[in-house]
Amino acid sequence: MRQHVSHWRAEFALVCITGIWGGTFVVVKDALDHVSTLLFLTLRFSLAAAVLAILYRKHLYRSGKLSLRAGIIAGLLLFTGQFFQTQGLRYTTPSKSAFITGLSIVLVPLLSSFVYRKAPGVFEIAGVVVATIGLALMTIEPAALTVSVGDLLTLICAFAFGAHIVSIGYFSSSAHFEALSALQISMAAVASALTFWWAEVPALQWTASVVGAVAVTGLLATALAFTVQAWAQRFTTATRVALIFALEPVFAALTSHFLGRETITMPVVAGAVLILAGILLVELKPAAVPPHPSG
Repeated sequence: MRQHVSHWRAEFALVCITGIWGGTFVVVKDALDHVSTLLFLTLRFSLAAAVLAILYRKHLYRSGKLSLRAGIIAGLLLFTGQFFQTQGLRYTTPSKSAFITGLSIVLVPLLSSFVYRKAPGVFEIAGVVVATIGLALMTIEPAALTVSVGDLLTLICAFAFGAHIVSIGYFSSSAHFEALSALQISMAAVASALTFWWAEVPALQWTASVVGAVAVTGLLATALAFTVQAWAQRFTTATRVALIFALEPVFAALTSHFLGRETITMPVVAGAVLILAGILLVELKPAAVPPHPSG
């Protein structure tokens, strides 16, 4: 019973952080007019790493080789995903970025099959397919069915995020989530700091949008969100996590709507319904169906 309660608590917490991520697309898009990509990520991850190092300093002192290895792997995947998503957002629209990033839900079962050496189940595949169709309905406009450089960069991000979800699921059962969270964010901060000064032309204007974006993404969308993810994946599976994260464009659309930047159309509503249906296909599959390590 306790495990069942923890399962639902964990997935509700994942829905909450997905809402935070969905609400930051517009914030980050505005900030990138005044700060270069890698410098923004350096500021974001450094702020989050500093906060987590203070909060979890005792756990960091006691962390072993496993936590360190997990933090390095997860941190590099997280940095790769965030870099290509943020860089791609310069050359594509927030809605297309949300859709392509959401393709990680397709990749997670595939990557998990290599890690656990077991093919995804029927209900996992069905849920992923339905949710992906929903993502397409929500975010892709027929007049914008062209592939830009930003779209390709964001596709790399989807692979990295898919691998990050699988890696957190793999390590979360054996590594302390506090140390895993702090170490992965610190690794991402180091990777950003080592690259921003030579991989791009650094640019920074301390505008209100930049300060706000660094604070919101650093504290909420990074420090809080990835700590919650590291904790929650102890009680659920990688495929379920990926499907929950597919709600990100739903929250992004709602945020844009409330800010007066876009209207909620019927395709958006239909897409949101399909995403929810995809999640429920996996969540409510018959108890007689054997569980899959990733779903």
